[in-house]
Amino acid sequence: MFEGTVRSNLDPLEEYQDEHIWEEGYMNCALDKCQHGEEVRKKEGKLGSTVSKNGENWSMGQRQLVYLGRVLLKKSKVLVLDETTTLVDTATDNLIQQTLRQHFQTVLSLQLHIE
Repeated sequence: MFEGTVRSNLDPLEEYQDEHIWEEGYMNCALDKCQHGEEVRKKEGKLGSTVSKNGENWSMGQRQLVYLGRVLLKKSKVLVLDETTTLVDTATDNLIQQTLRQHFQTVLSLQLHIE
C-alpha cells in the first residue's frame, strides 16, 4: 500500500467519485464488493483514514482487501494474482476467493501452499 489515505490507495489517480468507492447501498460500491466497506466505515477518518508506509498500520488481510477494492473499482476484465492469500487468515482467504468468483471473469492466480 502507499502512504496516504484509504481513498488514495483505492483511487491513486483520483478518477472516481466517492459513491463508486464506498457509499453504502450504491450498487457498484468497490469496498462493499471486496467485503471491506463495513471496516472502513468504522474507522474515524473513513476514506480519509491514514495509511502508513507500506500499509504497516493495516493487517495483511486488510491490505489484500484494499488491493482487491482497487481492481474492482477499475472494473478490470482480467486479473493476475501472485500469492494473494499466502499471509492472510482463513476467513479473509474465503472472502477473497468469494469476491474473485463473483466479480471477475478471468483470474490467473499463482499460489504456493506447502502443507
